[in-house]
Amino acid sequence: MMHLTSGVILSLVILGAVWLLSLTWLHILLVGFGLGMFSRGSWRSIHVAAHTVKRDLTCLVILLRVKFSMYRNLRNRSTIPSLFAQMVTLHPDKPALIYEATGEVWSFRELQERCHAVAHWALAQGWAEGDVVALYLESQPLVVALWLGLAMVGVEAALINYNLRLDSLLHCVKVSRARAVVFGTETTEAVSEVIESLQSDMVLFRAGEQQDEEKLCSVQVLNLDALLSCSPKHSPQYKLRKEFNDRLFYIYTSGTTGMPKAAIVVHSRYYRIAAFGFHSFGLRHDDIIYNCLPLYHSAGTIMGVGQCLLFGSTVVIRRKFSASRFWDDCVKHNCTVIQYIGEICRYLLAQPVRPSEAQHRVRVAYGNGLRPSVWEEFVQRFRIQRIGEFYGATECNCSLINTDGKVGACGFNSRILPNFYPIRLVRVQQDNRELLRDSQGLCIPCPPGEPGMLVGRINHTDPLRRFDGYADKDSTNKKIAHNVFKMGDSAYISGVEGKAGMAAISPAGGQLDLDVFLIAVQKALPSYARPIFLRLMPSVDTTGTFKIQKARLQREGYKPQETSEKIYFLNSRAGCYEAVTDELYNAIMEGKASL
Repeated sequence: MMHLTSGVILSLVILGAVWLLSLTWLHILLVGFGLGMFSRGSWRSIHVAAHTVKRDLTCLVILLRVKFSMYRNLRNRSTIPSLFAQMVTLHPDKPALIYEATGEVWSFRELQERCHAVAHWALAQGWAEGDVVALYLESQPLVVALWLGLAMVGVEAALINYNLRLDSLLHCVKVSRARAVVFGTETTEAVSEVIESLQSDMVLFRAGEQQDEEKLCSVQVLNLDALLSCSPKHSPQYKLRKEFNDRLFYIYTSGTTGMPKAAIVVHSRYYRIAAFGFHSFGLRHDDIIYNCLPLYHSAGTIMGVGQCLLFGSTVVIRRKFSASRFWDDCVKHNCTVIQYIGEICRYLLAQPVRPSEAQHRVRVAYGNGLRPSVWEEFVQRFRIQRIGEFYGATECNCSLINTDGKVGACGFNSRILPNFYPIRLVRVQQDNRELLRDSQGLCIPCPPGEPGMLVGRINHTDPLRRFDGYADKDSTNKKIAHNVFKMGDSAYISGVEGKAGMAAISPAGGQLDLDVFLIAVQKALPSYARPIFLRLMPSVDTTGTFKIQKARLQREGYKPQETSEKIYFLNSRAGCYEAVTDELYNAIMEGKASL
């Protein structure tokens, strides 16, 4: 059977996608059959096309819609502040942000005025485009006004996790090269612990009710609330030089495998992430979105707040997640959309049944990390019409989206149109995660059903394919592989960021005070970075070049071994590390002991 060139196929696909919204699904199915036959020339391809064409072409329409809008914004030299200004013009008096803690409501006009005040304040400080200001506050509408107002005059915010302490906090401030730190009264103690280690010319601003002045008496701290209250609310007479592909702010990785890395977020990346969420999950301009996710995280500040700034939705901001108050809040604010991440859905299912869970108006829940084991129960109990599951790191160019609600899936890779969105799962060595190569030196694709490393081809001329990296160039280089799809190309390689697992320690003298260790860990690390298991070893396995060998430890996990090594489990309820016995191991494996 004759094979068509990829260029001809791509042209047909684009034309077909343009027609898609006016075609019946029968026509779409026929188009899919044709694409499958011509591009592959096999009955297996026809079978695949028949089962995936609706999903793939639906996603193609979304992809093209986002792609065309991004090119329009690139041509118009748009920025997030300028796109937000368009929303303000459309509905100035509509609620933009609602702060659940106080009931305070900011309209689009009021949010813009607060951003203008921040912009005037930044100019008065003498900051210029490209300067960085670190933000270290708990989630609240002020966080949005701060980074967006700074962006109006080209100053870049570094959104620091408010759970970080000591060395991790210092590292995040220093790696961003921030000229100033804005912190909330709730983080005063944490700032006091590192204040003597900050550079001497660092300027500190505190937001919120002033208290505990004695803790920071050695350094002058300026009252941000007072400064902003005196700042003009009109648009500053300033012409922004930055454009769509220039830096907006920094978001940090979780730091479970080392110190957090400051990922660069440009204006086009912010738009891309928010736009894919809006178009993929059936969101609407009149939605009210319940956002209990931290605003230092891309899920909270881009996928959540981005729907407000770019598409006119109303966002309810909660300072911290509360399982017991979740559905009550949704009913109170008439929320139609909720966000989740990680274990939020499981925590909600663990709550006792309450009337509000049957009285809400929520139709869409979107986020990532919804386990297949709780997916269907969550949908049935809380009557959620649509789940929008996705995968994607802040900085990656290989995000995945589940557009058809398939239980347990975070996305897909099209078998019909594999080159239109060039991502791939490739084989890696199990012990060191190194990419495996074929005889030509290229990466080896994984067959269906085989786990591997997700990679995305880098193209800096395409806003969808960019990889902007991190503030640290070495960290950026470590995430780029070459000769992946073809010789001479480059691709982003996903890493795994998540909750800490096990720490293997070889203590001096062979003894470790577990209580002292836990106190130190709790003081220095956020909860998700504290090791759940400890493995005490006489010595650490190393190679001839003194690199730590982790393969054996990863293979054995936390199962008790007949060796001199001891394994301990962090019992969060008891607040201590306890020895892992066969009984405890079995209880963990059977789900009777919670991690």
